[in-house]
Amino acid sequence: MGESDQPSPAANPARRAGRVSEGGGHPEPAVTGRHLCLVGPTAAGKSDVALEVAHASRGVPRKWGPFEIVSVDSMVVYRGMDIGTAKPSIADRRLVPHHMIDLVEPWEEYSLSLFQSDVASCIAGIESRGGRALLVGGTGLYLRAVVDGLTPPGRWPEIASQLEAECERQGPEFLHSRLARLDPVGASRMEPTNARRILRALEVTVGSGRPFSSFGPGLTTYPECPFVLVGVDSSRLDDRIASRVGAQMDEGFLGEVAGLRCSLAASGRDWSKTAAQALGYRELIEHLDGETSLPEAVDAIVQRTRRFARRQRRWFRRDPRIRWVDAEGQPGREVATLAGILVK
Repeated sequence: MGESDQPSPAANPARRAGRVSEGGGHPEPAVTGRHLCLVGPTAAGKSDVALEVAHASRGVPRKWGPFEIVSVDSMVVYRGMDIGTAKPSIADRRLVPHHMIDLVEPWEEYSLSLFQSDVASCIAGIESRGGRALLVGGTGLYLRAVVDGLTPPGRWPEIASQLEAECERQGPEFLHSRLARLDPVGASRMEPTNARRILRALEVTVGSGRPFSSFGPGLTTYPECPFVLVGVDSSRLDDRIASRVGAQMDEGFLGEVAGLRCSLAASGRDWSKTAAQALGYRELIEHLDGETSLPEAVDAIVQRTRRFARRQRRWFRRDPRIRWVDAEGQPGREVATLAGILVK
């Protein structure tokens, strides 16, 4: 939680076309209409269900959409990070329009406020074409930012720099214990090893003089919103995760990481703070650096992904607005029925 709300200087030129101006001149488009969101833990099958429902909606004018898919994923925005992020294939993207994919390079920061703005622009464009948006993803904070209009706190660059230096010296667990004293609620919502989130929470807490968890309407408040929220989950999630990681390795995940690592090194750049958190990339980099064997790295990816999926599940299960479908049944049919009844 608590993403940066300022882009890196390099991020804007690569993304300027098609965006609404942030510095005045044109207001951000409002999110209107009745759209559909598919959420849930990673590897539950959200993307497959979304593609099925969106493709079917092409032949049902107005009642369902037609739907265009909008990714709500903090990692698929990065170009070249394809296999590890389970990015939709080119064929799938030709079958149904997809948005919010391949926006920036892995070294560029892409903030929550930019995500809000870009999703609002996407939804406005979809509505102008007479369609409806089908938001799909498992990045809970990003989803709440869109459906509930959460506003990111401000920035305190000097404090952020001091905290980053302290994190380098002491480690994220030390800063997490500091956050726990200043904002127990905020600290309880993040892992002690998640440096990016801890640094942001401390930056806001120290800079503003109030707990990070006190900003916005509150993540424990679930107001009415102009979206139908449907969750996809599976009782076989652990098995699904292991199967997906195995398939990703067969598809060339290690080669993807090696190629990105080389291109970043050749350009003198490093992974952005957000991109560096992507599941699997860190573990395979450690293998490429000779720190672990390949089987050890793959096992670490599976275990870390399972822990992440459990956190996603807890996050989404707290939201009483979400209607749940079983990925082991006929989720596409169930979601289509909900969409047909509820999406005006």
